[in-house]
Amino acid sequence: MEEQLAELSAQVAALQKGGSVTNTMFAETYYFLTIPLMVLIHAGFLSYEMGASRMKNVLSSGVKNLLAFAFIMPTFYFFGWWVYWAFPTGFSLSAGPAGISGGEFASTIAFGWGEAAAAMGPNIADQASGVFWAAFAMFAATTASIMSGAVIERIQTVGFVILAIVLGSFAWVVAAAWGWHADGWLVTQWGVHDFGAAGLVHAVAGFFALGVLINLGPRIGKFNADGTANHIAGHNMPMTVVGLMLIIVGFYGFLMACVIVPGEAWSWFGDKPSTIYGTPINLSALGFNILMAVAGGIIGAWVMTRDPFWMMSGALAGIISVASGLDIYFPALVFIISFSAGIILKPAADFLEKRGIDDAVGAVTVHGTIGLYGVIMLGVFASGYPALQGAAGEAPTISLVGQIIGAVVFFLLGFVPGYVVSFILKMMGMLRVPAGAERAGMDTVKVPAQGYPEGIPVSAPGSR
Repeated sequence: MEEQLAELSAQVAALQKGGSVTNTMFAETYYFLTIPLMVLIHAGFLSYEMGASRMKNVLSSGVKNLLAFAFIMPTFYFFGWWVYWAFPTGFSLSAGPAGISGGEFASTIAFGWGEAAAAMGPNIADQASGVFWAAFAMFAATTASIMSGAVIERIQTVGFVILAIVLGSFAWVVAAAWGWHADGWLVTQWGVHDFGAAGLVHAVAGFFALGVLINLGPRIGKFNADGTANHIAGHNMPMTVVGLMLIIVGFYGFLMACVIVPGEAWSWFGDKPSTIYGTPINLSALGFNILMAVAGGIIGAWVMTRDPFWMMSGALAGIISVASGLDIYFPALVFIISFSAGIILKPAADFLEKRGIDDAVGAVTVHGTIGLYGVIMLGVFASGYPALQGAAGEAPTISLVGQIIGAVVFFLLGFVPGYVVSFILKMMGMLRVPAGAERAGMDTVKVPAQGYPEGIPVSAPGSR
C-alpha cells in the first residue's frame, strides 16, 4: 500500500509539473504571438502614410516611419523599460504599495547592463521578461507611428527621430507607469482605468503630435492668405485605406497583450485572466467588443462624410473610443460609443484645421481627441466599477472625476514634451526642411530615391 501511495504521489507531482510547464509555455507563446500581430500595426502605418503623401514625398514618409520603429527598440531597451518600473509613484522613484516599482526595483530587472542584464537577455529560467518587454516596445513604437503621420511632407528626418525617441521611450512610458501599473499613482489615488490604452498611448501620442505641429507649421500651399484651407490629397487612397485596415488587424495583438494570462508567478490569478490592473476580463469580451467598435466607427463616419478615408479612420477611432472599457462594456454600449466617435471625428478635425493646424492624416483627432473622449466616457458609464484588484471597499473604483484627471494628465504628458522639444529643435534649425526641398519633393532631396521613378501615366478619358 505504501509503495502504491508513493507511486501515486509521484504521478500526481509529475502531472502538476507538466501542467505548470504547459501553462508557462502557453503564456510565453501567447505574448510572443502578439508581437508579429503588432508589427502589422506598423505595416499599416507605413502604407497609410505613404498613401497619404504626394508622389514626390512617398518614400521619405516611409523612411521616417521605418526609422521611428528602429530607434525605439534600442532606446526602449536601454532606458524606456526602466522608466516604466521606476516611475509609478511619481518622480520620487519610491516603491509603491504593491512593491513592484521604484528606482531600486527597476534597476534590478530593467537595465540592459550590469547585474540587471540577467533579466534583459537570454535566460532559460525566465520565460516572461523578453516577451513582456517586446510587447511594451511595440506599444512604444506605436506612439511614434501615430505622431509620424501628422507631420509628413515637411519634417527633418533627424529632428523627427529625436521626437520619436522622446515620445516612444519616455513621455508615453511615464503615462503608462502612472496609469497602467498596479502601483501607478493615478490608479491607486484616483481610480484611473484605461485597459486598452486610449489615453496613455493614443491620447499622449496624439497631443504630442499637436505640440509638434504648432512649431512645425503647415505644408506649403495648405492655407490661403485668408486662412481658408486647401485639401492636399495623397497620391494613393487605396494604399491608405488598406493601411488603416492593417492597423485594425494589428489592434488584436495590441489588445491581446493587455490581458494578463493566469497561472504564472507574475499573474494576478491562478485560474482566470485579468487586465493589467487585476480586474476580470477574457478574450471573449474582446471578441464581441472589437468588432462592434469597428462597425460603429465606420458607420458613424459614413453617416457624416461618405468618405472612405474617414470611414476607415472611423474604424480606428471606434476602437480607441471604447479601448479604456473593453473589459467592462457590453457590445450594445460599445456600438453606441464608437458610433458617436465616428460622428464627431470629421467635425473635430475641421475644428483644428480652422485654427491653422495642418495634421496631414487627422492623427491628433483620431488618437488624441478620441482617446480622451474614450477615457472620459468610461467615467460616465462605469463609475463604481473596480479600477484595481483588491478587497471590496478598499480597492479604488472608477469615477468620472478620476477619469477626467487622468485625461488631463495624459494630455499634458503628450502636449508639453511635444511642444517643448520641437520648439528647441526649431530654434536649432532641426525641425523643418527648407522651403526649396519641400517644393522639390523630399524623396529626391532627402532620401534620395523616388517611389515612382517612371511616373504614373494619366489614364485617357473613357479608358478602362
